[in-house]
Amino acid sequence: MNQKPSFQWSSASRSHVGMVRTINEDACLAMPEHGLWAVADGMGGHEAGDIASQMAIEALQRIASPASWPDFLEAVRESLREVNRQLREESAQRYQHRTIGTTVVVLIAYETQCACLWVGDSRIYRLRDGQLQQLTRDHSHVQELVDQGLIAPENAHRHPLANVITRAVGSTNELQIDEVVHPLQAGDLFLLCSDGLNKTVSDEEIARLLAHSDHNCQEAVKAFIHLALMRDANDNVTTVVVNIDGPVSDDPVEEPESETLANPIPPDWYLQ
Repeated sequence: MNQKPSFQWSSASRSHVGMVRTINEDACLAMPEHGLWAVADGMGGHEAGDIASQMAIEALQRIASPASWPDFLEAVRESLREVNRQLREESAQRYQHRTIGTTVVVLIAYETQCACLWVGDSRIYRLRDGQLQQLTRDHSHVQELVDQGLIAPENAHRHPLANVITRAVGSTNELQIDEVVHPLQAGDLFLLCSDGLNKTVSDEEIARLLAHSDHNCQEAVKAFIHLALMRDANDNVTTVVVNIDGPVSDDPVEEPESETLANPIPPDWYLQ
């Protein structure tokens, strides 16, 4: 019999095509009942990016309720490996070996711990005790330049090669997945996002919005999308926000989709 997790959580997700693109190549997943969340961003400029991102999300969605922490981790890894194999076959059979790929970032939570697994430059942030930390490291050309000290981190999103990623599901026969494990703490807020958000909204603004959200995940994702669109987002924008509550009392449930929720975020939060 599966053990109940030691924490309960709530979450919300939202994706928008942005102000320029005509196709949304992003996809996202929120399965709080399993402790599983994900964002995938189909590779822009390549064939069938929207198909690739949707395949990744659908594969993760088929993961059953975990029986143990090791089983959960391996199920996520194997799902992504299988999508990688399928995309390589699709590329060979239908697209003359042109790349069909997607980034993917996955957050899983089980009992008292969580793990981030990722390929590409979609991100996971955590706000804990008022401090924002990026838990993932971009697989991108500009991140390599930052690591080498050739450009400053704050200038990375303006670099002409800012959209060049160095790793993606579907880009090579052997998939490399990075992962990190962290303990959970009551009050943690996680943000999963595609680069359409973090190239439009700064880390300081992300921290401020999460801090002002009063742990209302639905209103937080709406505010993130709204701010990105106010800045004429030229890419698809996708966000998933996860709130970690105290010890579990009931099964975790998704926050209801409602336009009548009171918005705890001040309209001028980003000016404060």
